[in-house]
Amino acid sequence: MKNPKNFRGMMLTLMLIGAGAADADNQVATVPDRLDGYGALIDLYLEFEQWRNPMIGQFQDYSKTAIQARQTHLDQLQERLARLSVTQWEIPQQVDYLAVRSRLDQEMFRLRVSRPWSRDPGFYIDRILRIAFVDLPVPTEDIEAVRARLAAVPGWVEQAISNLDEVAADYADLALHNLGAADGVGHGHPYRATPPAGVLGWYDDLLARADQQPELKPAIQTARDAVAAFQDWLQKNRQEMNGAAGVGRENFDWYLRNVKLMPYTVDDILALGQRELDRLWATYALEQHRNRDLPKLEPAESAQVYQQRIAATDRHVRDFLVEQDILTIPDFVDELDTNAPWIVRPDGPNFWEQIQFRDPSPDHLHAVIPGHRFDRLLAQHVDHPIRSRIFSGARAEGWGVYVEEGLLNAGIFDEQHRVRELIYVFGIFRAARVSADVWLQLNQKSVEEVVDYWMETVPFMDRNVARVDAEIYLRRPPGYGLGYMIGMLQMQQLLADRKRQLGDEFELKAFHDEFLGKGWLPISLIRWEMTGLEDEIERFRDPQPLPGN
Repeated sequence: MKNPKNFRGMMLTLMLIGAGAADADNQVATVPDRLDGYGALIDLYLEFEQWRNPMIGQFQDYSKTAIQARQTHLDQLQERLARLSVTQWEIPQQVDYLAVRSRLDQEMFRLRVSRPWSRDPGFYIDRILRIAFVDLPVPTEDIEAVRARLAAVPGWVEQAISNLDEVAADYADLALHNLGAADGVGHGHPYRATPPAGVLGWYDDLLARADQQPELKPAIQTARDAVAAFQDWLQKNRQEMNGAAGVGRENFDWYLRNVKLMPYTVDDILALGQRELDRLWATYALEQHRNRDLPKLEPAESAQVYQQRIAATDRHVRDFLVEQDILTIPDFVDELDTNAPWIVRPDGPNFWEQIQFRDPSPDHLHAVIPGHRFDRLLAQHVDHPIRSRIFSGARAEGWGVYVEEGLLNAGIFDEQHRVRELIYVFGIFRAARVSADVWLQLNQKSVEEVVDYWMETVPFMDRNVARVDAEIYLRRPPGYGLGYMIGMLQMQQLLADRKRQLGDEFELKAFHDEFLGKGWLPISLIRWEMTGLEDEIERFRDPQPLPGN
């Protein structure tokens, strides 16, 4: 899905998600009263955010000395957090406390375990690549800023060569592939009919476009030379890069509990994922049998036909959400575009396009409405000093997967039987990610072995999408890939809890509106706040030391 608006790439950078609104038409949360100590929690978290964000800047120091200084400062923040007495706070304030503690623990894990600046060449490649996407010509007043970004590239390469002293084998191979070859998918990349060959190809593309602004060519050439030097260094040293990319079982269990705030162990996650994979394959088989006499869906033959299908899908989804009292669509929600643009590829449509070109419904539900884009718009109307800055991937992706099969079960495709099959194919891939994500983090399978597994397990799968997804879930904070299906299961559990609690008083629309008003907190915290049930929270109350520390 070669779309600069692709939401999977946007979610980790936006994080503008708020909480606490009861009315989806007016989702503006008020800051809770500053209870004794709660104001200190707000102050500490805002200080943490301001301190952490410079690490995302254009050019930062990732030397051992700089990282040690960050560890010391984070230790001080965690000590201050531990001194807060929270047991007498109201549940929403205790939820905020646990959410803040999980963010500090996430940063501690990054500094002490993940260490991408010393283990993953892609950490630097990601920063170098984006610079080459600049549109030319740039306005005169922006030229110096572009020069500065280009001038930073040799510095990034210098840091990379200096800091990368424990590189994992999978990370090294992914980096070399991305430097010299197109990934075949292009998440977040500008569209080119012939995709440039990796990072070096994008700098060649930028050089060619610099005919429009020749004064930038020397800076572009210098940046490209630095990238080529980085590629040479990686190739020469590849045989020594044999580290393990995954974090290992003890660390992964700790991360699931303390950062993701999931009430599951690694073994629990594997069992849940396999059960969902079997269930979805069985349901897919039954659905195909049910539809055996119906004509199969064929991909759209043109961009015009595809766009017509998107428009019809959007109307159908919105009408269903309103007419069936599924959730509130506020007046500020306008057209939300699409997540999978029309692309003609030399080798034919990739996995996502094989589904979407047949019918746009699966990803429209997941990534447009009522999924990510809709979800994000609601969040932008929420104002809360802590919750507006908290991001849980399992919350965001869990909701997106929940609405796929959830709306199917609510009747949205009662007259579109073949579309139901596509929803199950999406579900199969979500479920197949669970075990693969765990295998990667436990160092039980390599990226290539995961790619092979998905090629065998998921209908319509292609190697490019499989490789790119494996890279995403290996290189992101641990457990992002499993968050799709496990987050969906947490959503289903919460739905069941509230139905049992409210009985005949339960209203699906009110349930969804309340949930969406909580923002992108971990679902276990939302569950506590919505139900009062503490069975999961008891696991999280006492902080656990990081293994080996």
